[in-house]
Amino acid sequence: MSRINLLLLIAVLASGMVLIKSAYESRRLFTELDRAQSESRRLDADHQRLLAERQAQATNLRVEQVARERLHMRVIGPAVTQQVELSRAASGVAP
Repeated sequence: MSRINLLLLIAVLASGMVLIKSAYESRRLFTELDRAQSESRRLDADHQRLLAERQAQATNLRVEQVARERLHMRVIGPAVTQQVELSRAASGVAP
């Protein structure tokens, strides 16, 4: 009778240890999932912010400002326009 009791005690202790390990692993995985979800929300917010910045950089006024400041371009007007006429001899077209 005492052998059966000893075997049952060992089985109960082993199942208790497995249960404790399972609970610990469950808590660890839940914490990891929560961190991953937080990171996902942060990355999604970053993505939305970057999309908004890209949209703001692509406006006509912003492109014109960058062209003027960085590329030293200016708005075209009649004062800077030159018309060039191509003669027939230069164009290779027979008269």
